[in-house]
Amino acid sequence: MLSNILNKSKIIAEQHPVEKVYLHFDKPYYSVADTMFFKAYLTSEQNIPSPLSKVVYVDVINSQDSLVKSMKLPVTNSAAYGSLELDMVNFKQGNYYIRAYTVWMFNSSPEYFFTKTIPIGEAIDKKLITHLTYNNIQTDKSQVINAQIQFKNLDKAILANKPVNWSVMSNYEVVSKGRGVTDQNGILKISITPKKNEFITKGDLTTELNMGNQEVLNSSFVLKPKAGSTDIQFFPEGGELVKGIPTQIAFKAIKQDGLGIEVKGTIADSDGNQITAFSSTHLGMGAFYLNAEGGKTYKATVTFSDGSKKVIDLPKPVESGISVQANTTNPEMINFKIVASDTYFQQNQGKSVYLIAQNAGQVYYAAQTKLQTQVTAAKIPTDKFPSGIVQLTLFSATGEPISERLAFVLHKNAMNLTLKSDLPAYKVRQKVRMTISAKDSTQRLVGNFSLSVTDQQKVPVDETTETTILSSLLLTSDLQGFVERPNYYFVKNDEKKRAELDILMLTQGYRRFSYKEIMAGRFPANTYLPEQGMSITGILRDRTGMPVRKGALRLTSPGRTLSSETLTTNSGLFAFPNLVFEDGAELLINAKYNAAGSNMMIVLDNPPFPDVTSNPYPATEVANIDSTLSSYLDNSKKQYSNLRTLKEVKITGATVKKPSHTDYTALTGLSMMPDHMIDGERLSGCNDLLTCLKSMAMGLTFDTDRFFITRDYMQGNKSTPVQVFINGNAVDAINLGSIQPADVESIEIFLKDQLGLVFKNYNCNGVLVVNTKKVPKSNMSLADLKKMMPQSNMLKFTPKGYTKTREFYAPKYLTQTSSYTGNDLRTTIYWNPKIVTNATGDTVLEFYNADGKGTYRAVIEGVDANGNVGRYVYRYTVK
Repeated sequence: MLSNILNKSKIIAEQHPVEKVYLHFDKPYYSVADTMFFKAYLTSEQNIPSPLSKVVYVDVINSQDSLVKSMKLPVTNSAAYGSLELDMVNFKQGNYYIRAYTVWMFNSSPEYFFTKTIPIGEAIDKKLITHLTYNNIQTDKSQVINAQIQFKNLDKAILANKPVNWSVMSNYEVVSKGRGVTDQNGILKISITPKKNEFITKGDLTTELNMGNQEVLNSSFVLKPKAGSTDIQFFPEGGELVKGIPTQIAFKAIKQDGLGIEVKGTIADSDGNQITAFSSTHLGMGAFYLNAEGGKTYKATVTFSDGSKKVIDLPKPVESGISVQANTTNPEMINFKIVASDTYFQQNQGKSVYLIAQNAGQVYYAAQTKLQTQVTAAKIPTDKFPSGIVQLTLFSATGEPISERLAFVLHKNAMNLTLKSDLPAYKVRQKVRMTISAKDSTQRLVGNFSLSVTDQQKVPVDETTETTILSSLLLTSDLQGFVERPNYYFVKNDEKKRAELDILMLTQGYRRFSYKEIMAGRFPANTYLPEQGMSITGILRDRTGMPVRKGALRLTSPGRTLSSETLTTNSGLFAFPNLVFEDGAELLINAKYNAAGSNMMIVLDNPPFPDVTSNPYPATEVANIDSTLSSYLDNSKKQYSNLRTLKEVKITGATVKKPSHTDYTALTGLSMMPDHMIDGERLSGCNDLLTCLKSMAMGLTFDTDRFFITRDYMQGNKSTPVQVFINGNAVDAINLGSIQPADVESIEIFLKDQLGLVFKNYNCNGVLVVNTKKVPKSNMSLADLKKMMPQSNMLKFTPKGYTKTREFYAPKYLTQTSSYTGNDLRTTIYWNPKIVTNATGDTVLEFYNADGKGTYRAVIEGVDANGNVGRYVYRYTVK
């Protein structure tokens, strides 16, 4: 039986190896007009550099759940480097969520993608500084959101007695609006009551503050009110509360927003006897012991730190069972016990049980024992495991998984990564020599690292809430659910932190795979292969639609050196592998060299793309960016003051009118402004317009062959579709596939039709308008025009290529005043994602300080060739 369990585990490890992505950013937050720099680390089991994928994707999604940017980066030596300019067109103040993944990771749940919330502030177009707080009072029948907003001007002076109009949009319609006046503290209090049965789960609050002299200042806020109240859950060690087994029970108390809340309480049995008292030790989590007696049930009476109270039933004790319990107070050992209840022991005495300990699908420890006593105790040295989560699973004699326990292992001396500067204190603009050392207890380590140096006065950071290489690769990437303050457990890890981390293991679900599925022979499917580079694939057909076997195709890039040839397979499939081209490059595939080449059609495959979803961990979003990022944004205001001046210069002259729905009489009944607009530039990297619109069309849902308005579709209206127009002509949605994305000027989406004319004429609910780029008028003959029309045996397209990455610019001050005029207001002083350490000596880097005085914070992160993960924070002073 043990060999059966191990063989099935081996299939998982060999055929479904785990791949993880982690991104190290130069800063935890940014402002519009900054450039974001990052490095992607790609690891496989034991966090060794991954040999699987050679392409990594990074998506940036805004608070409206729209994809703002998707980057494709080549991986070399299991690392990729990226940068993103936060331009003033696509980026506004708000919380953005970044996700990173490989195509191989599509085989498992998107929960495994790397995700991180990054707040972006506004310092250039800002006219107001605001602070919003709100609470949600909700029952089954009603909802009231009481909000208050404080308004200040840019000099942080209170704006009292100012009239304000406000409105709230939810599900693309205004659900509440009103007006008021700010009080003497600049605070406006509003009460939002939505329509009956249309409760707000996500809304956009817009305010217009009247400054007088016809000056109106606008602000917008995202509301994400949560229903329900504070809650507490109980988790018996090993999975079940078994009668007669003294069991550790962990608990976790949370507020509506998903963050922990401190709690205390008592446990009483069904006879009313108080058994024990408990209180949380960290972020609403804690544990206590309980020995469940026969026939009794247990209740917890709890008081939360906000004053609310609850009475909760504990999980019902089971009559008979066996449980695995572990103790990790000694970092060198996992002490575990297998404890059977009286009944279970009598029924199963002398039978075998099996214990398997694994990390990310790899089994590191397996043992078999016969039940000779009710308690079996043993030790496993932690050096058998890599750092990270160990899943201990107990199996019965028949191979059923019957109890499970997670434990956390951290090898502190596996990598001693350190930074040191040549001086403890420097002058502004002075050169810094930084020495990097990576060792274990005996030797220097060969590894790959990235270093970020920031001015801590301008970029203050709470280290406990950060997403770091340790918290991501060792902890959260394997856990289910949200982990609050993930890096808390790794900053100065001591006995107290180890105990708190152990309680976290008891309250969080492990999610890598389920032994129940594996033992039943149900393995995850490998639908996608690891991407070994960029490739273009598709099928060649003749005019009748039949695949063309052994057809010759040539791929070229006009004006560039790219050239490749291939033959189709017997079923007409073709592939151009191992291509390298930048995003935005136009490619041409030609099939005209075949016999009967004029009768051929080239059809491209669409690369897979995950659905765009909202931030999975909204609790990490910053509610008030103005106040939270104030020191950073104050610096950005000075840094970008010249940009504001440029924006204020008004350029007059004839503006070229862009194509829009107003050009077509059939659509003149629609509002001048669409509900959503997709600029043609956002379609770069899109091969097939219809496929791209399935994820990009805000407020619409695609089903079978038609679009529907999402809100109505969810309520059951699946009979009235959205009407698609291409340049004013009504077409079926399927026709969108024939439009070249590069030819699109804009796409307009209308969810409403105030006059009702268009919806009525076309018997539709919603309109999607595609406007193609204008072609200059000329006196061309029809024959000339036909020559210009694309032939089906030639296909011009602009696939998603590799995103260009900027180099980080750091000035060199050969003298104190040279090379950089004006103030050096940089927040990131130095960013180097390409640091490699070797076995012979330390690595030394040089850079120059900026004009900011105070403490500078240097953070280095990385992985060595054996999968040891390291991070080190170093501070020095600039006077």
